Amino acid sequence: MGSATGSAFDTETLRRGIEGNTGNTLLSLYADDAEIRIVDHNSQPSHPTVLHGRSEIAVLLDDIYRRDMTHKLGQCVIQGDHAAFTESCQYGDGTRVLAESMVTLRDGKITDQLIIQVWDE
Repeated sequence: MGSATGSAFDTETLRRGIEGNTGNTLLSLYADDAEIRIVDHNSQPSHPTVLHGRSEIAVLLDDIYRRDMTHKLGQCVIQGDHAAFTESCQYGDGTRVLAESMVTLRDGKITDQLIIQVWDE
């Protein structure tokens, strides 16, 4: 796939984006042709939710950041043109969400992301 050598992946922007109040900062980390696959209880591995391009990703982020919840970036590891990170979230009612992401990078932007998420029920 791509190479991260054109510019480094900005982990500080990732932290600010995840922990911020809107999805705008986070959206800036995605390439125009980025794809996100989401696997969870509702979208299982054989039929993941798939988002194509920044416009579909923006809709997801707008939905997430309108909710009464907080987000925190956990560990983040970068190796060449790949990165992995954890995100923990909590709704106002105490419900917790944990997400793990593996991303592919090109010129410092996310081109492919697999999110595996679980939440309290």
